[in-house]
Amino acid sequence: MLNKITRRNLIQGSLGAAVTGLSLNAIGASDSNLKDLPAKDVSTKDVSLKDISTKDYPNKPIKLIIPLAAGSAVDSAARIVMQKVSTSLGMGIAIDNQPGAAGLIGADHVAKSAPDGYTLGGFNDSIMTVLPNLQSKMPWDILRDFDPVSLVATVEWGLVVPFESSIKNAADLIAKAKRNATPLTFSSGGNGSPQHISMELFANQAKISMMHVPYKGATQAAVAVAASEVDAAFIGLATVTALAKAGKLRIIAVSTPTRLPQFADIPTVSESGLSGFEFNSWFALMAPSGMPKNAIKILDNEINKALKDKAVIDQLIAQGLTPRGVNSGELAIMLKAQLARYQSLIKQANISSD
Repeated sequence: MLNKITRRNLIQGSLGAAVTGLSLNAIGASDSNLKDLPAKDVSTKDVSLKDISTKDYPNKPIKLIIPLAAGSAVDSAARIVMQKVSTSLGMGIAIDNQPGAAGLIGADHVAKSAPDGYTLGGFNDSIMTVLPNLQSKMPWDILRDFDPVSLVATVEWGLVVPFESSIKNAADLIAKAKRNATPLTFSSGGNGSPQHISMELFANQAKISMMHVPYKGATQAAVAVAASEVDAAFIGLATVTALAKAGKLRIIAVSTPTRLPQFADIPTVSESGLSGFEFNSWFALMAPSGMPKNAIKILDNEINKALKDKAVIDQLIAQGLTPRGVNSGELAIMLKAQLARYQSLIKQANISSD
């Protein structure tokens, strides 16, 4: 069990696996954050779409709400893929970052939008399948209030430390955590975020204690490592690659089963200190429930076209992202399975958001 969570001042600036149990403290958005969520607009959600034609969809710009900070792995992937989709459709796609409350607020805005195909959400699997199992007062239901569109990509993850850190690999981190009188610290994009869960999983399997320091988004969590405000973090490679290239932090391991060709010199966590450890996350496109099926199909087809473009593929891979293009029906099945998986895990580990 972790020591009591402490919160540091947010710094300024911007720039799943076989799991065996977690030990999380104070996960999820606070009740005060949830109180700020807008009331459900029944008139908006109950609009009939029977007479809405999508044969020429889209005929106006689309807004993509990402409930995560600019510069996060999902944000980076969305900008790469949706730029290609926008060009192919001949219609603008505006990305609107709405971070806060671990993604609950931005996702709530998507859930309460008209399901006409012009407001979409770019979510990670933490928002879709972890938080619903941790938060007792959810403003929406992922299966009831959203329609899956496509699983666009998986986000591969790296274990990072400050550039001048004496920690050179996963084994060093584990050894230092075991001998230190006080727990080492790690940053995350917020309570219940993938950065939080991945490090908790690592610590649990390594049998070490680490102190969680939540920030407002993955980008600020990465900057915290670069600024030596914390000892380490697990963060999506798309978020930390530029910082690593600039000599601000070091990626000491990747959490994939085998080494990534684009990061061939970086060992896996499994080979460098914690055998069997794996972790990644999703970037999925979701829509408010009731979106016309032919509009979903159009978007799904366009995303798959984009993911076959060599330039798009190269950009995603270079940032530690793996193109997927899983269609709406398959994503719906995956969501249900992932929800059940985390429900079982959280119950087994006696995790709560209190």
